[in-house]
Amino acid sequence: MSFYTSRLLVLMSLSVSFASSAVDFNDPIDGKLDMGEYLAENAYGFLPVPILITEPALGYGFGFAGVFLHESDQQREKRKQLAATSLDGGAQLLTPAITVAGGLATENGTWMGFIGHRRTWNKDSIRYMGGLAYGDMNMTFYRQKNNAGALEPIVGNSGVEFGMRGGGGMQQLQFRVDDTPLFLGAVQKYFQPELSINSHPKADEILNRLGNTTPTASGLGLLMEYDTKNNFLNPTEGVNYTVEYIWFRDGIGSDYDFDTLNIKGRHYWTLTPEWSVAARGYYKSLYTDENFLPPPAYPDIELRGIARNRYQGEQTLSLEGQVNYQWNIRWSSNVFAGLGYASSQHQSLFKGDEQYAYGVGFRYLIARRYGMKTGIDLAFSEEDTALYFQVGMGI
Repeated sequence: MSFYTSRLLVLMSLSVSFASSAVDFNDPIDGKLDMGEYLAENAYGFLPVPILITEPALGYGFGFAGVFLHESDQQREKRKQLAATSLDGGAQLLTPAITVAGGLATENGTWMGFIGHRRTWNKDSIRYMGGLAYGDMNMTFYRQKNNAGALEPIVGNSGVEFGMRGGGGMQQLQFRVDDTPLFLGAVQKYFQPELSINSHPKADEILNRLGNTTPTASGLGLLMEYDTKNNFLNPTEGVNYTVEYIWFRDGIGSDYDFDTLNIKGRHYWTLTPEWSVAARGYYKSLYTDENFLPPPAYPDIELRGIARNRYQGEQTLSLEGQVNYQWNIRWSSNVFAGLGYASSQHQSLFKGDEQYAYGVGFRYLIARRYGMKTGIDLAFSEEDTALYFQVGMGI
């Protein structure tokens, strides 16, 4: 289900726009292609963005989104003035509120419509992010550690492609503690898919063992974040840690009782004007007394190059590092590598499934006044090769 809660800005992966005589697409400082003025000044009020999908779990696909940046006239003018006098001046201002709305479809029959919004108030003292989605997702899941006894006789080690038709959403609200980088808040998640099985000889038997084919997952939780990043769209310095604990209970509409713990950490270092480094760790854990949960509820390894939900367990850990080289103000390249673990609660995390992935990529500074970079990563693992269209570092 984490596909629905992906970062909003991944939808900005390729900034291709329609020309307008009132907007200059050449940067006034270096004369290169730049979408910053169009994002701020275009007469239509939004940027039309194509979405190219190459996630191995979904197949190749295409979509379209409208990206709205909500700035006051005063904010827009201040950013414009700073960008005209320094290479990264406008990028150091607070990111404006963002709304994204659109739809997508892939070759395996997946389709989805969505809307998301991110906003801050009172000089970034209050943060809100939320989104809604509805569609039909077709994704392959593999037997998890604690339900192996239920599905192993009919599934074995092979995967089963589930169809998940329905909707859901998430929202979170955070408050800064005094003038510190610490935020405390609350999070809500709700999903209600209708499960089916696509083209499997024992589909009926598997669905009978699942029992509930229209599961509802409804949860409320607490969120703590420590954030010193120097830019939301493309950080190069600082750290970001988040801890999220969510309770899914019958009393708030959930068909199953379980808890999830997600801990994510990111570090960004600038070593020289040309070299920078980024690293992230992502720990996911699930706690339940239920004998069986719907496959999307289980944590998975989350690395570029590994299909989503390919390796699941009751706890997973994903570690990834990236080295970046800045060729000039516009172009940069990167190399990255990661490893992940998936295991049950009854065994050591590092004795579970261990997987590796690695790759290379490049970035182009497409909107200098916002510090927005877009580019492509090519990633490899033992079982997949994948292409990712990215915004920011991708980590």
